[in-house]
Amino acid sequence: MRELLERHPKLLGCEEDIKKALRLIKDTYESGGKLLLCGNGGSAADCEHIVGELMKGFKNMRKVSDERVPEEIRGKLQGSLPAISLPSQSAIISAFCNDISPEMVYAQLVYGYAKPEDLVIGISTSGNSVNVLKAVELAKCIGVKSIAMTGKSGGELSEIATVSIKVPETETYKVQELHLPVYHYLCAEIERMFFENDGQEPK
Repeated sequence: MRELLERHPKLLGCEEDIKKALRLIKDTYESGGKLLLCGNGGSAADCEHIVGELMKGFKNMRKVSDERVPEEIRGKLQGSLPAISLPSQSAIISAFCNDISPEMVYAQLVYGYAKPEDLVIGISTSGNSVNVLKAVELAKCIGVKSIAMTGKSGGELSEIATVSIKVPETETYKVQELHLPVYHYLCAEIERMFFENDGQEPK
């Protein structure tokens, strides 16, 4: 955390919420859950980015020791922390938006995927993206915890999420510039907690 705040001192006011988010993610994985992430535009790209850091080695190689997997295959795999980027579900997204409601599309995916031990992460620079808001509302209704990543105001999203990280910027691109070091920190810390560092960097 110290390095994150030294490199990005604007995030000092977010320290406690970042720590709370880290604990939620840790609890999710310890209970056998997964992350479900949603956002629009650049925030959708952030969802993909986060999944990429969790589902394979980020800073460490994450050697696989699962003896169910043959050794010759095991050596070509890396340890994985399950996470799904909801914006990548293009077929169901286009079908649901066309047939039912664009505003409810992420809520539908949360309803279909989420289990009590899972965690929803909603990313919205304004905190008012309706489809993200509805997904977090639905998560709350069915007893699934959530993290909101927003800009300074937090919007409606920060009022209903279990934990809200409101970075101190208001312009979209500036909010996104601060979201990146936050989620890189979270991904790196979670990897450190669940995988031993073997001293190798992933390619």
